[in-house]
Amino acid sequence: MPELEEIVSTAGGAGSPPPPLWFLVFLALGIQAVVVSAATFLAWLYRAFLRRGKDLGLRYGAWAVVTGATDGIGRALALELARRGLHLVLVGRNPAKLSRVSKEAQKAAPSCMVKSVVFDLAGDTTELSQGAVRVAAAVKGLDVGLLVNNAGATYPCAAYFHEVETPVWEAVVRVNVEAATRISRAVVPAMAGKGRGAIVNVGSGSSVVVPAFPLYAVYAASKAYIDQLSRSLSVEYKHYGVDVQCQIPLYVATKMSPVKGDSPFIPSPEEYVKAAIRCIGYEPRCVPYWRHSVQWFFASLAPDSALNLWRLWVGVRKRNEMRALLGEKELS
Repeated sequence: MPELEEIVSTAGGAGSPPPPLWFLVFLALGIQAVVVSAATFLAWLYRAFLRRGKDLGLRYGAWAVVTGATDGIGRALALELARRGLHLVLVGRNPAKLSRVSKEAQKAAPSCMVKSVVFDLAGDTTELSQGAVRVAAAVKGLDVGLLVNNAGATYPCAAYFHEVETPVWEAVVRVNVEAATRISRAVVPAMAGKGRGAIVNVGSGSSVVVPAFPLYAVYAASKAYIDQLSRSLSVEYKHYGVDVQCQIPLYVATKMSPVKGDSPFIPSPEEYVKAAIRCIGYEPRCVPYWRHSVQWFFASLAPDSALNLWRLWVGVRKRNEMRALLGEKELS
């Protein structure tokens, strides 16, 4: 049957050739990108909304040391830790404010024991050295499981580097760099000795979320130091059972924040610390508040040059607004 043979021959020759190799390679890469993106998104959802925080007292120890505990994030953190059953060692420079927060903590958690250490973290080298000794003496014999280096300092207003008064930038370095380092050094040996502990250093989005932070250069650089110190110490002390973490907030509604007014991306200190506590003991670097991590994601999509121009514009605008309020002539 020649007709049947012709039909079979035609059908056999109609088969499509295999796709070219380059197409298969790009297809595989595309599938991999989709899978990785989906896995990353699901992991973020788990961290942001589903992952449970650790029992800090059970995992690390009964006492927590909190610096900068009299205002903002530090105060909210101290009160929340007290409610969760930890005893507190509060570090700050104002005795009256320390006493007030101590009473608030004991009111929030009547079983909470509180010790206070008066320590001017912006003091000179002698004060920093003596203050670290006072912290070490205060925690001696205590089951200190958690240190939160929350205290921070920045400029009173945006300024070019050459305009920042020497005492201002020196105070920023002393509080953000030297004091945090000295206090960490005071508590790490006991944590490593008992094989458990956690150190949380409060960083800043200015050092990691954007490529540069003009008109707040020393502040951003000091927070970059904190980020690198935390990640390096995390590697050093992980096998000792000590978890070291740098938490990266963006703007929180505190007196240090240059952004005022209501915003869904600017949480209250109380809202922020609940997310921050839930993250303790996990990644060496984290962004505790989920809306801040959304901001970081969108910032990562923009080119560095665009982010730099935007941050420079914001900084110059804030500088000029402040100078106008002070009655000074704007500089070009």
